[in-house]
Order: sequence, then C-alpha cells, then structure tokens
Amino acid sequence: MPSDLRPSYHRPADGRSYTPLLGSKADAPGYDSPTRPALVTRRSTFHERDPETQATYDIRKRYTYAAIFLALSLVSFTVQTETAVYIQHQLQWEKPYCMLYLTHGSWTLLWPTQLLILRIQKWNMPWSTFWRRHVQILRSTALMVEHGTLHPSVRISQRSPVPYMVKMTAFVTCALTIAGGSWYVAVNMTTASDLTAIYNCSAFFAYAFSIPLLHEKVRFSKIIAVAVAIAGVFVVAYGDTSPAKHGNKSGGGAGGGNAPPPEEASKRALGNFIIGIGSVLYGFYEVLYKKLACPPDGCSPGRGMIFANTFGSLIGSFTLLVLWIPLPILHILGLEKFGLPTGEAAWMMAISVFANATFSGSFLILISLTSPVLSSVAALLTIFIVALVDQLLPEPLNSPLTPAAIVGGCLIIGAFILLSWATYKEMDEERRKKLEEVSESDLED
Repeated sequence: MPSDLRPSYHRPADGRSYTPLLGSKADAPGYDSPTRPALVTRRSTFHERDPETQATYDIRKRYTYAAIFLALSLVSFTVQTETAVYIQHQLQWEKPYCMLYLTHGSWTLLWPTQLLILRIQKWNMPWSTFWRRHVQILRSTALMVEHGTLHPSVRISQRSPVPYMVKMTAFVTCALTIAGGSWYVAVNMTTASDLTAIYNCSAFFAYAFSIPLLHEKVRFSKIIAVAVAIAGVFVVAYGDTSPAKHGNKSGGGAGGGNAPPPEEASKRALGNFIIGIGSVLYGFYEVLYKKLACPPDGCSPGRGMIFANTFGSLIGSFTLLVLWIPLPILHILGLEKFGLPTGEAAWMMAISVFANATFSGSFLILISLTSPVLSSVAALLTIFIVALVDQLLPEPLNSPLTPAAIVGGCLIIGAFILLSWATYKEMDEERRKKLEEVSESDLED
C-alpha cells in the first residue's frame, strides 16, 4: 500500500486528536458526561491539588447540593403536611391506601421532570446525542450501584443492570409501602401524640441499621445528636394539650386542633405496636435504599442526583403497575371503599401529592449525598416549621406557637447542627484518606 494512503497515527502534543469523534460542536461533554478527558490533563490536574484541598472542595460541593435539596424538602414536606391534615380532618376524605397509592405513584414524574430540566440546560445539543449520553450515564451508574465500585471492569460493563434494578425496585418499594402503610393503619387506633413520637424514632433505627449494613462507625457525637432530636420530638408531642401536626413521609398527616382526643383511641396499645413496627421498617427502608440503590462513595454529586430521581421514578412506576391490586380487594371486603376525591378535596389532594413527590425526590437525593441518619433527623425539622406555619394561618386553621413547640424545636435544630457537623467531619476524613492513598500509589508508579 502506498505510504500516502495509510492513515496517520501521529498524535498531537496536547494528547487530543485533530479530528473529533463526532463532527458537531454540540457533542462536547455535557452534563456529568461519562467521557474521560485526556490522560495528560487528568494527571496534571491531579498534581495541581493536594489531597486535603481536593477533599475539602469535594465535600463542600456535596454539602452545597445537599443544603439546596434540604431546603426544598423542608418546604415541600411542610406543604404536604398542612394539606394532608386539612384533607383528612376538615374535608373528611379518609381513604388511607388510596392516598398512599396516589402519593407513591406520583413519584413516576420525577424522572420525566428531571429529564426536561436537563434538556432545557442543554437545549442546543442534538436530541440523539443528549439521549445517548443520558442513557449511558444511567447505565454506568446502575453498574456502579450493582457492583459497588466506581470503576466496573470491562466484563462487568458488558452486562445489563436491568435485572438487578428491577429486583431492587420491587424489594425497596415493598419495604417502603409496608412502612408507610403502618401509619395509616395505626392513625385511627392510637393518639396523634403517640403516632408522632413513635413514628419519628425511625431516625434512631436508621442509625442502628447503618452500623451493620453501611459499616458506619459508632460515634458518641452521632448518638447524642439522634437522642436529642428524638427527645425534642417527645417534647413537642407530649408537651401540649393539643397534639402537634406532623406528616407521614408517605403522604398522610396527623395532629392539630381537630385531631381526635386521646380518649377516643380505641386500640391504643395495638396502634402503638403497629406504628412501632412501621418506625423500624422506615429506618430500615432508608438504609436499604442507601445500600442497594445509591452509587458508592466518590461518585460525583450530579450523577448521584440524576440516579436518585430515576430510582424514585422506578418506585413510582412499580407502585402504579403492581400495587393497585389491593385497591379492589379492599373495596370488595368493605375495608376501604374505592373513590377518588372530588371538588375541594381533589384540588387539595393534587397539591399534597405534588408536594410529596417533590419532598420524596429531594429526600432520596439527600440520602444519596449524605447519609440516612442525617436525612432522617433533617426531616424532623418540619415538626417545628409546621408549628411556625400554623401560627401564621388564618382561623380556624390557626394554632398559637406553644412553649413546648419552641423547646422541642430548639432541641431538634441543635441536634441537626451537631449531626451535620459530625457527618461533615467524617466525610472529610474519609475522602482525605482515600485521596492520600491514591496519591501515594501514584507516586509509587
């Protein structure tokens, strides 16, 4: 073959080819692109930053995202709590399983909404390129989740992660549904104060399950923070004659001035036992999601957020496609007559469902970026926020802010600050240690 017909294998000095793989400028690396930069650039960038600076930067970036979604989750959970209590107490629309089905089913919208936002951000990128990269990110992240490594081998990368994701979706969704359903079963058996106090002990069980399943270290500061947070919940729950409002993470609400009096709790002991089981299962669900459906430590925050919302949509899809089965069974047995809300109840239900979907997506992202323990304690902040909102509402929804709500709220806030600091330091230490190990191995090479 003549030499002038042979392809040139000369590479330019900057480590990049003169001819791009795809001819369009829109094919430049987009959101959290899985493509890797040139080796020369990576190594030079790595040596420009020492491990401590890199660790601090990564942790701050992760916590910045976490703070944004924490604020979003608190606002949306407050809206969901207020609307759920109004629907159940004021409008007298009480269809527990139907409400659970609608709220969990609404999670299906998380992925399409996320896809729309990402598309708006990359509106000038051709759709085929955008879609291919999005699927590639989801597929590679799913492989990370399945095999617990940031760098799956070539052989592993050729396998499909779909069977694993289907199995984990069914497993996690069933655990979530049982945990959320226990609230609705117990709500008419026990008092609103008992329901609030026992249900929010899930923060303790989240920490208890994190030790064996996530290999968290037993730290005195975390134990104190969780204990103080639960103590704050008990102060709010039992410190007033009128039980405080609180929402269920699966869409329900309890408490408030129109809550049934304690003497009307027909089966208080049984209700407390059921909600106790639900508290354990909800803590287990949060840890289970972190272990089975979150990327391993070191994954970029953007990739983790994209996958969290996608998995939330899988939970919603499984709920819509499978968990409708109990609806006709409950209707036939007369345990819950099927019926959709109408009129004002329909509008309020739509707001509550939208707020719950927003909270759930933010909460899943928060767990993915931080830990189940910190996320669970963060959710307790809504008890105090709802008490503040109740003071601003017009009559007859208005409830004055009581000393018990203030004291309990301060305890919860203090516990959250302590736990946030302890978690930040722990993540910083672990990330710095890993970067130092990588730096030492790089020098040996």
